[in-house]
Amino acid sequence: MVSLETSYMGLKLRSPIIVGSSGLTNSVENIREAASFGAGAVVLKSLFEEQIMHQANHTLHYGNIGMHYPEAEDYIRNYTRSNDVENYLQLIRESKKAVNIPVIASINCLTSSEWVDFASRMEDAGADAIELNVFVLPSDVNRSSEQNEAVYFDVASKVLQKVKIPVSLKISHYFSALAQTAVKLSWAGVSGLVLFNRFYSLDIDIEHFELRPAHVFSSPAELATSLRWVAMLSAKISCDIAASTGCHDGKSAVKQLLAGAKAVQVATVLYKKGFREIEIMNNEIREWMEKHEFKSLDQFVGRMSVKPSENSAAYERVQFMKHFSGID
Repeated sequence: MVSLETSYMGLKLRSPIIVGSSGLTNSVENIREAASFGAGAVVLKSLFEEQIMHQANHTLHYGNIGMHYPEAEDYIRNYTRSNDVENYLQLIRESKKAVNIPVIASINCLTSSEWVDFASRMEDAGADAIELNVFVLPSDVNRSSEQNEAVYFDVASKVLQKVKIPVSLKISHYFSALAQTAVKLSWAGVSGLVLFNRFYSLDIDIEHFELRPAHVFSSPAELATSLRWVAMLSAKISCDIAASTGCHDGKSAVKQLLAGAKAVQVATVLYKKGFREIEIMNNEIREWMEKHEFKSLDQFVGRMSVKPSENSAAYERVQFMKHFSGID
């Protein structure tokens, strides 16, 4: 029998397919449905740092956070009216009662201020792990790359001091030295890195001179970025990797596993096709494993990763498309 079991952040998963943090994981009903179709784990919809700091206050101007998350203002104003911190803790409790798969709490944060005390309340509520979605847009000309990167280490260290459950960081690829930063983050004690978070993207309405959201959902083409970095980092860091963004089918999941990911987070494909797609993806992975005579994920996870002693040119070469693709 083919087994899809994997270990991610020390958590035993029956499948490498994790439902990523999104509106899909904001109710017990959805979490129960995801589990029924074979999800290995779920990451609850993120609480924003602002929500924790101002759960009973519509004021959003805590420090300069509004400058970094301007798109969150209307969302937070509406969301906090009906879904405060206590409701989030209740969602953790009820989800743990409803399913027998790991439930991972999520916080979208930018600083390491007083909100970190909330992490221990998540642990007390029964969360199996915490995913910290951290992103500092390197747009401030007065801040160095070292200052921006220090935020990630500060957030991680403060939360790790508060909880005993595994903690992962969901990061972007906006680093001046991504490989070195990822290695150092793994040394800092986090149990996992999620590569990569996906951002609110902007478009301009040229008729009404307004900013509009664009590219709400990921596309399969976005797989390439995370695939490259999962392959280059998985054998070099001291924690597990979960791949995120662009995985829309079982074949994409297999690619990420071959690159060295221990799990794959999905969301867009579930928005478009429903939770049954998890079962379909699991079956596609099983069929591929049977075809290649693999009995367990351990037999092939990381097989296509870049080992420390190997030449990584195939993954590192980012130009000269004609040479590699045959395009004239």
